[in-house]
Amino acid sequence: MTKYILQRLLATVITLFVILTIGFIVIRLMPGSIFEGYDEMTPEMMAQLNAKYNFDKPVIVQYFIYMRNILVHWDWGISLKMNPNVPVWTIVRQKIPVTLYVNLYSLMISLPLGMIAGIAMALKKNSGIDYGISFLVVIFISVPSFVFATGMQYFLAYKFGWFPIIYDVNAVGSAKLHSLVLPILALAFSPIARVARYLRAELAETINSEYMLLARTKGLTYTQATLRHGIRNSLVPLMNIIIPMFTTIMGGSLVVERIFAIPGMGGLMINAINTSDHQVTLATLMFYSFISIITILLVDLSYGIVDPRIRIGGKKAE
Repeated sequence: MTKYILQRLLATVITLFVILTIGFIVIRLMPGSIFEGYDEMTPEMMAQLNAKYNFDKPVIVQYFIYMRNILVHWDWGISLKMNPNVPVWTIVRQKIPVTLYVNLYSLMISLPLGMIAGIAMALKKNSGIDYGISFLVVIFISVPSFVFATGMQYFLAYKFGWFPIIYDVNAVGSAKLHSLVLPILALAFSPIARVARYLRAELAETINSEYMLLARTKGLTYTQATLRHGIRNSLVPLMNIIIPMFTTIMGGSLVVERIFAIPGMGGLMINAINTSDHQVTLATLMFYSFISIITILLVDLSYGIVDPRIRIGGKKAE
């Protein structure tokens, strides 16, 4: 198991390195200069700025300078347009907490609620409960998160006044959570539906398996056999959808954060792309890549926890 973990960690580092390399090269090969678009910028001034920030050197030289600064000094450069002369890491560090707050809460809500809905659908298959939840599942999957966000913002926040219309940057504690309820729910609806639909399909198939029949013959009721044996075995394939589910939440937060004026990584990335602030764009790209890859690593390692029959890196049978 230890060897497998080390291999996966090495693969994670290599993957991040490849993503950073490709992102850097693609951005640097884009036509034009980052300083174009300023009317007061003369060619001489542009040449001086390009020389100051090494933009006049070959791309491969720029790449090694950039990597050296990151690896040796953890220097991701400075923002050249959004927040001129402010270190990129300082900007990113201020935005990460609120983005993780929103996305992790959405994930923590999605998993248990989706599992409860999926179990209820499987246990009450072809009943009114099954049909009712299935209808909601179709709605939650079909409608984008930003549509839910806009609708709840209008009705629950503007019309009824139950929640703040936009995020309160000065709020703390329960007030902070209260101002984030709507964006959290907007991001959670689709993952809840995906977990419920997937678990219903897996659990409905598991219920009809031979070992479930054996459990029933030993005296367990239908519900007892499902809760003790069926759900655990149905969770293993469910782990496969956690990765795209979390990616969906992170992707949806790019727009939802803008709708509720949340000063997180989503708005930062969109602003960086729109203003061609390449240093900030690379840093935000690496943030989302790091989160996604770490999620993949955790899911791989969790297989052995969910199903004791799986032994990653175990000894081969003699």
